[in-house]
Amino acid sequence: MEKELINKIAFITGGSSGIGRATAQLLAQRGANVFMVDIDECGGEETISLITAEGGTAVFHKADITKEFEIQRSIEKCINEYGRIDSAINNAGICIGSKTAKYSEEDFDRVIQVNLKGTWLCMKHEIIFMKKQGYGSIVNTSSIAGLVGLKHHAAYVASKHGIIGLTKTAAVEYASNGIRINAVCPGTIKTSWVGENTRSLDRLHPMGRIGQPVEIAEAICWLSSDKSSFMTGQSLVIDGGRIAGE
Repeated sequence: MEKELINKIAFITGGSSGIGRATAQLLAQRGANVFMVDIDECGGEETISLITAEGGTAVFHKADITKEFEIQRSIEKCINEYGRIDSAINNAGICIGSKTAKYSEEDFDRVIQVNLKGTWLCMKHEIIFMKKQGYGSIVNTSSIAGLVGLKHHAAYVASKHGIIGLTKTAAVEYASNGIRINAVCPGTIKTSWVGENTRSLDRLHPMGRIGQPVEIAEAICWLSSDKSSFMTGQSLVIDGGRIAGE
């Protein structure tokens, strides 16, 4: 396997399962040292075990991305452990579904807090450090829900649209500092959220299937590497053609 990220330091949130776990594993397989942050300690430690069993290097730190102090402390711990952050992947997120007029205020606020505010807080402190070192790559996990509307997911859609807005704005603000900031927009991916019966979801994708976490991880690793050195402010759609006809 190609080692385009060898000796790079990768900071990733939401690595306890799904896309985040697949990305953390692939980053390590490509040679990166992984510093992983998640609120799910059990899942996070399991991911670390999978990485180290394959000969990779990874550290887990428990933190809540909605709390600024915990994010700041996480980044400081990563710096203390590895000395720098070459790439940051802001992947942590939640999904609570409901029609627009049926959301509870508590659920709406929770989705925005985790997905949008959490991503912003991570970006804020990643950028502060990356400005000091003079370079860095940030990849945010949005969704096709950041580009089109999806019934019964008002808060999720709003949060994912917001992540794309944050990505574009920060990209133009910090390009001159050597910092590249992009987003990935997955379609439906085979994670624990989706469950086992995917037949109706498969039909929504022209390829006739939903995606696998590693397929998103591949895109994230590319955006994290020097191979995408002239790309910033972009939202990369990986959705099996789902929104091509929208």
